[in-house]
Amino acid sequence: MNIHFIAIGGSAMHNLAIALHQKGEKVSGSDDTIHEPSKSRLEKYGLLPENFGWFPEKINEKIDVVILGMHAKKVNPELVKAEKLGLKIYSYPEFLYEQSKNKTRVVIGGSHGKTTITSMILHVMNYHDSAVDYMVGAQLEGFETMVHLTEENEFMVLEGDEYLSSPIDSRPKFHLYKPNIALLSGIAWDHINVFPTFENYREQFKIFTDSIINGGSMVYNTEDEHVKDIVESSENHIKKYPYKTPNHFIENGITYLETLEGALPLEIFGNHNLQNLAGAKWICQQMGIDEDDFYEAIASFRGASKRLEKIASNSNTVIFKDFAHSPSKVAATTKAVKEQFYDWNLLACLELHTYSSLNAEFLAEYQNALGAADKAVVFFSPHAVKIKQLELVTHEQIAIAFQREDLIIYTNPQEFSDFLFAQNLEKTALLLMSSGNYGGLDFEKLCGTIS
Repeated sequence: MNIHFIAIGGSAMHNLAIALHQKGEKVSGSDDTIHEPSKSRLEKYGLLPENFGWFPEKINEKIDVVILGMHAKKVNPELVKAEKLGLKIYSYPEFLYEQSKNKTRVVIGGSHGKTTITSMILHVMNYHDSAVDYMVGAQLEGFETMVHLTEENEFMVLEGDEYLSSPIDSRPKFHLYKPNIALLSGIAWDHINVFPTFENYREQFKIFTDSIINGGSMVYNTEDEHVKDIVESSENHIKKYPYKTPNHFIENGITYLETLEGALPLEIFGNHNLQNLAGAKWICQQMGIDEDDFYEAIASFRGASKRLEKIASNSNTVIFKDFAHSPSKVAATTKAVKEQFYDWNLLACLELHTYSSLNAEFLAEYQNALGAADKAVVFFSPHAVKIKQLELVTHEQIAIAFQREDLIIYTNPQEFSDFLFAQNLEKTALLLMSSGNYGGLDFEKLCGTIS
């Protein structure tokens, strides 16, 4: 098949392009900018466009399929040409469904936890040499790509994102997969630029639940009232498997899971991660992995990239990097680190970087999100606000929203960096939460200060 990617440089898009190339398909693509690591990885496989930009001359009748990324616009000249020629145009979730129509599709949905749960499942399957197709939102240890496609594998494991599918398809991605087996981890309002009210956002998860095929199954977190209500009130003819935080304890900075075979030490920690583990166990059991084999494998799971990722530590200090940015994720991550290092100081730093987090109307959702931290810092870039064409939020608005009188706020990257490097980190857990990079923070240099 001759496949062309419009906006090939995206995180999911470039991984799909590599996966199809590895499968033996003829792949081409365009983009107006490509950042690392996408650039190097595309170059490695000979898929990096010679020149950046949009080139309608690349589009012709020989192309079997066009895959359209979110970065492109509706007026993209390559898209316009493809539409004019009547070529088959897919969003990447649409294409993944087409590739997995004859497989058992396992879809992990929820506002938070879906990357970690998907990663846990893949780690367990890989540990036991059980090959599956997959699409996951983070780079995993032991996996070269975030997308893998074959003809022969029985299962396709998909991280079910609720964001839009493409510039010309406003359906949430996870509505397109039609799962045989699904999971819902939690619902907390996000993406307000697309879902302006919580009810509108919540409705997307009801549609997802109702999209499970007849006789399929839903694994769901009963500790989330919205998830519980949606799943248990659903009239879809599916099997329902509830889960909750399993029994555990913390000793000498290590979390132990209580099992019938005794206490199992884990590499991960935090109630939210233990919830994720409980959900992953149900899914793996439906994929043929028994409980004992699941526990054996999960003991070595260190987490997905940028999810409570330990980037430096010594006997007195630990530094974590986490992708958390939405209010529920920030609260859960901050609480988890404090509980794990209860007798240390917790310095929690959050960058407001997304459209939702920089929106004055949404800020109130962050109330007490940093409440577990001994010292809390918020950083945001006025430049990022400008790019997103939002009104500039004030220091006062942020302080009121977080409900912390002692909240430290920075808008200058250098001043924030100077602050961090000036801190005494003895007996301290430093938690850096962001979907950005704090305006160019030198993480390597910071880690070097405690080595």
